[in-house]
Amino acid sequence: METAITHPPAQPYPQDQLASSLATQAPDLNPQVLLTAVSAMQCAVSSGAEPADRLAVIDFSLPSSEQRLWIFDLQTRTLLLQDLVAHGQGSGGNLASSFSNVEGSHQSSIGLFRTQESYFGKHGYSLRMDGLEAGINDLARQRAIVIHPADYVDPSWVERHGRIGRSHGCPAVRPEVASMVVDSLKGGQFMFSWYPDDHWLATSSFINCPATDGGDMIASAR
Repeated sequence: METAITHPPAQPYPQDQLASSLATQAPDLNPQVLLTAVSAMQCAVSSGAEPADRLAVIDFSLPSSEQRLWIFDLQTRTLLLQDLVAHGQGSGGNLASSFSNVEGSHQSSIGLFRTQESYFGKHGYSLRMDGLEAGINDLARQRAIVIHPADYVDPSWVERHGRIGRSHGCPAVRPEVASMVVDSLKGGQFMFSWYPDDHWLATSSFINCPATDGGDMIASAR
């Protein structure tokens, strides 16, 4: 489901300035990916979504053997966490290359998400979220795409297998950081999962926001 346009609230954070501030905290994160994430989040807020306190960014163009999850505090403009995160079995081996919004595909989804309620499920303390992009990730809740702890998200897997383990599409995290991840993201924060998918880049209403000029930014982030 896409965010409904209701009223144009005041801009809570100038996107270029915010992205620049956050980039200094995360030197390993592609600054153009970060700017795209901030721009997409700002588009959602400009379209009526409530501003968030935190933003999570996943760069699925990086291998699973690398730390490719970043969580930022938007109020203090600080990095709260950089860590490993899994992708779905159907998305690829160490490198993800296929993404889906289809139930049963066991593939990860890309795009802008809004995190929601925490709960205790079969994987332990977990976090539900809703995809905001129609046809791209809006079936995330129906597919039970959640943030949850998983033993296979472990650096020792990289030593043995050349990658961490894979989920059924969920952005699973290390058990040691799962509670912190869930607690910092629950209750309506933003999560942005990046991959240089041409169709998504060309059609996403959050990336191609009328209020932003993102063409050069997105081209350089591919």
